Amino acid sequence: MGEVTVIIPNLNGISCLKGCLSSLQNQSVSDFAIILVDNGSGDGSVEYVKTHFPQVRIRRFRENTGFCHAVNAGISMSSTPYVILLNNDTVCDRHFVEALLREIKKRPRCFSCGAKMVQMKHPELMDDGGDYYCALGWAFALGKGKPAFAFNRGRKIFASCAGAAIYRREALEKIGLFDERHFAYLEDIDIGYRARIHGYENRYVPEAVVYHLGSATSGSAHNAFKVSLASRNSVYLIWKNMPLPQILLNAPFLLAGFLIKGIFFARMGLGKEYAAGLAKGAALCRQGEKTVFQRKNLKHYMQIQLELWYNMIRRLTDALSFRRK
Repeated sequence: MGEVTVIIPNLNGISCLKGCLSSLQNQSVSDFAIILVDNGSGDGSVEYVKTHFPQVRIRRFRENTGFCHAVNAGISMSSTPYVILLNNDTVCDRHFVEALLREIKKRPRCFSCGAKMVQMKHPELMDDGGDYYCALGWAFALGKGKPAFAFNRGRKIFASCAGAAIYRREALEKIGLFDERHFAYLEDIDIGYRARIHGYENRYVPEAVVYHLGSATSGSAHNAFKVSLASRNSVYLIWKNMPLPQILLNAPFLLAGFLIKGIFFARMGLGKEYAAGLAKGAALCRQGEKTVFQRKNLKHYMQIQLELWYNMIRRLTDALSFRRK
């Protein structure tokens, strides 16, 4: 089925699937496969897809195995040289698949390409223009909430948002699939980070437009489950991808970042969940697998470190300008 497979993880997403799958049926290219990986839905999602979209292959699990396990299962089921991961709460522009495939094919050292994600309810505003990571230990989506017309230029990014992105299978086989210890949240930063360590690049493709509802599975932008899991994974992400000297170099910034976020979530009544997540992250570091430092990748670590500092300044500047408004 062509060169690419679209993989859609699903958990009780029946209300979104018609829009998502219909938009894939109307793509400017048609030679691609679609796999739906269902994580124990109880809303009739699987039955709906079997009836209305019989061309979609389905992998069904009895319980929620997490985003990472679901997409890994989908990747393992496919055999195409490229895979697109797509959230179920999205509607794709007609040229979405074509634009992503064209961009990654022309760049041999490109690991992933992320789409231009705009807010479904307010399509004039951005949802994600590329994911970034900074020395404070924060991940953030560039452009979120800003005018969409200002993000029409393609560029390198730190990592692609796995909600709408294409990945190169050859590179996945080299660096490994999504780390299932994450379960969900920050897993796309982790895999993009690992790719960067190995010398690959990630890019933003504004021609690939996706309308994103957001938080269709987790329920809200900030809740106890998401805060606890994301804070846990933030600790694991640092330990896994930074060699010890780099952790020590960034320690003052990382501690400041954890403190700022702790205060932020405490004011929202989620301080205990955030602190508990950090403790679980420390425990997870003893169980997980650390990315092995190789001398040949030293220049890539140095490039990444400069970006971490630059992205920190960018993030703090944006925050300060927002407060002044």
